[in-house]
Amino acid sequence: MASSLLSSIWAAAIFLGLQAAGASWPYNTYVTEPFQPPQLGVNVSGTPAPGYIFVGPRGEQPNGTAALIYDQDGSLVYQSPGAVTSNVNVQTLFGKPVLTYWDGDMLTIGFGYGLVHVLDDTYNEIYTVTLPGDIIPVDGSPRASYIDLHESQLTPRNTMLVTAYNVTQADLTSVGGAEDGWITDSTFWEIDVATNQVVFSWSALAHIDEIPLNYSHQPLPVGNDRNNPWDAYHINSVVAVDDGYLISIRHMFSAFYLNSDGSVKWRLSGNGGGDFQAGPNCNFSWQHHIRAFEETPTSITLSIFNNNNNGPSQRVPTTGLVLDLDLLFMTASNRRTLADASYPMYSWSQGSNQLVSGDPDGNALLDYGSTTVIHEFDSSGNTVLSAQFGEINQPASYRGYKYQWSATPFWDPAVVVRSNSAGNVSVYMSWNGATDYDTWSIYGGSSVAAANSTLLKTVARTGFETRADLVIGNLTYIQVAAEKGAGTRRYSMPVAVPS
Repeated sequence: MASSLLSSIWAAAIFLGLQAAGASWPYNTYVTEPFQPPQLGVNVSGTPAPGYIFVGPRGEQPNGTAALIYDQDGSLVYQSPGAVTSNVNVQTLFGKPVLTYWDGDMLTIGFGYGLVHVLDDTYNEIYTVTLPGDIIPVDGSPRASYIDLHESQLTPRNTMLVTAYNVTQADLTSVGGAEDGWITDSTFWEIDVATNQVVFSWSALAHIDEIPLNYSHQPLPVGNDRNNPWDAYHINSVVAVDDGYLISIRHMFSAFYLNSDGSVKWRLSGNGGGDFQAGPNCNFSWQHHIRAFEETPTSITLSIFNNNNNGPSQRVPTTGLVLDLDLLFMTASNRRTLADASYPMYSWSQGSNQLVSGDPDGNALLDYGSTTVIHEFDSSGNTVLSAQFGEINQPASYRGYKYQWSATPFWDPAVVVRSNSAGNVSVYMSWNGATDYDTWSIYGGSSVAAANSTLLKTVARTGFETRADLVIGNLTYIQVAAEKGAGTRRYSMPVAVPS
């Protein structure tokens, strides 16, 4: 396909470091849709897991700021309505796959306030999760919903775990600050998706006896006040576990296992182990996206995106970690470290480490957050796929995922017909979000009602948008159908041939 060739050309430039300094990243344009997503340069060097790539790019470039799905050739599959998005994810709700993503105001200080869309496999919005209430945002602007961009994780209880940042006063004398200082309290909330009712809430500041402020590695800001609060915690992931919740507190280099009442059961520190005796290669710092696997009463395995940096000037290689915790002897050991020594990445913000099939020893996808790069590693630790969607450290995608996804949009395919000369036309066809078709059939007729009366041409689907040139004679209307064998046939609306 043309898109595959384009991806290969860009991948060669990207991964051999040949892109001209200061060159603008290319963005795709289409005839059938007003989308301008970034081109995804893809290089496959092994056997990646099957699936589509899900990202939510954003940055100084306004184009392509949306929830995006690409195939492994780098072709766009789906673009959501334009918005600042985060955490574009496929999850399970009431036993069925759903597409979820955050949409809101992203602040330059590293968090935001918004809501979460929940779409079914037709892209119909079946739920919208919001968090109204008494949250005080950093910028002082009231909103209808205060869900933070960092987490929107569904649970087996059909609830959603979300984070929120709340500005409040706190006694900071224990860390050299003022008695009436200001802090952004890290909170999380469990919300029943069907009713949008809060069923549990948690505040880090309410557990200051178990999570003291001197755990923080984030310096107190100069001029600490209401408009410049200290981000001592920076919660950035929450997941349900057997006895409660597992959270990541970035600025404390720590994972906390919370009991169901919110009290701390144990702490794993990337700087010294915390409650664990940590073995070699278990250190982590400024981390994101902690998830739990293979949990038993005596053990648990954690995946961690180990940023290892807290600013663009730092140059410590970022890694993906898989750590085994022994809960009887309270030890931590390194099961896997994911890194490409030939192409080290330095991610100072955001990022994710997805165990693609849920197997700690299987393929893993690392989205390097602020760097616009994605690497997939196989079970032997080899890089089998690399992808890039922008200039380094300009746009970003908070997390990136890979999933197998099957969707049939509730909208019809799009078609545009352009006349080249008398009786000769170019037909452009796309079906935003559709995954299960591979062929376009082009029909013609002399009226709207008869637009599909004559089959003119059948062509293979090529990427997001397919073009076909053909002679139609005196026919005045065109209609196209997206097809896959006998199982899928979806017609566009008829369109008039331009004179």
